[in-house]
Amino acid sequence: MSVLSNLNKCIENKGAGFIILIDPDKKNDEKIDQIVESANDNDVDAIFVGGSIMMDRFYHKRIERIKHISDIPVILFPGGVNQVNKYYDAMLFMSLMSGRNPHYLIGEQVIAAPIVNDFGLETIPTGYLLIDGGSPTTVEFISGTKPLPSNRPDIIISHALAAQFMGMQLLYLEAGSGAMNTVPVDVISKVSNETSLSLVVGGGIRTPKDALEIVNAGASFVVIGSAIEKSLDLIKDFSSAIHFK
Repeated sequence: MSVLSNLNKCIENKGAGFIILIDPDKKNDEKIDQIVESANDNDVDAIFVGGSIMMDRFYHKRIERIKHISDIPVILFPGGVNQVNKYYDAMLFMSLMSGRNPHYLIGEQVIAAPIVNDFGLETIPTGYLLIDGGSPTTVEFISGTKPLPSNRPDIIISHALAAQFMGMQLLYLEAGSGAMNTVPVDVISKVSNETSLSLVVGGGIRTPKDALEIVNAGASFVVIGSAIEKSLDLIKDFSSAIHFK
């Protein structure tokens, strides 16, 4: 069974999926084992691994380590083609649809495709929408794009529908790592009502209460990164909030 099929079963069986995001940077070296082991023990459904910048040459070694100790799917959340390797169970084959930089709409994807094919990685077509979370993000800087305004659900819905009509299987609504604000729940609700896509929501989610509100608004998957880097004890509480069935 594919990784995506297993994730969709989480929605059926648990109400929504809980995904943690690990930035495999040297600053997290001492925490990676603890984070993965805690994920194994607390019913986390998958691990997204990725970051906008690779700060040293040991990125791929860290992915190998994460895969070795993880009992759950390890999925690439790519910042660039140089992050693709054989250790992932699957990757989000993403297009940054909120911006108009052709390199991140299709350029990186064309460069990555032969490598992904050679590795035989499962790909999950994903429309990626950066939503204004109240503070500048690394994605904005690296991609040279602006986020969609969070107070314009009509604009966000138009992008979401375009993703659906282009055949994306997931729609990722991203406020940015450590954002001041989450994607607004009214935006999530409206996008959920107007599209048939499974919604992945991340960025600025600090508490299990935040996560529950996002699930209740229509998110299929909730991604938590910075909050658990600061406090691993929160993983269990996030899991209980997101898995409401």
